[in-house]
Amino acid sequence: MSDCLFCKIIAGEIPGNVVFENDKVFAFRDINPQAPVHVLIVPKKHMANVLECDGETAAALTDAIREIAAKEGVAESGFRVISNCGHDGAQSVNHLHVHLLGGRALPERMG
Repeated sequence: MSDCLFCKIIAGEIPGNVVFENDKVFAFRDINPQAPVHVLIVPKKHMANVLECDGETAAALTDAIREIAAKEGVAESGFRVISNCGHDGAQSVNHLHVHLLGGRALPERMG
């Protein structure tokens, strides 16, 4: 999608601090981190949110989460995975993405 920020990052048109990439998934550091580890994990194929996600993409995202959590050193201590969906869910970029947050104890409650 030509006007999608994350599609432009995936295509290399906009720089991103890449932490992982394979044929289906692209991951990069959030520019406004909410934790010491804050990585955005996105499918390379554009889809708006989890409502458009198929099983193959969900599996690819899950595999990437596992690998990135280990690489970033948070797999053992724990981490949080969040996907915002739609306006009321606080989705700021309309391209499916999951936030992997960790590197410190996270609050139990959100908001």
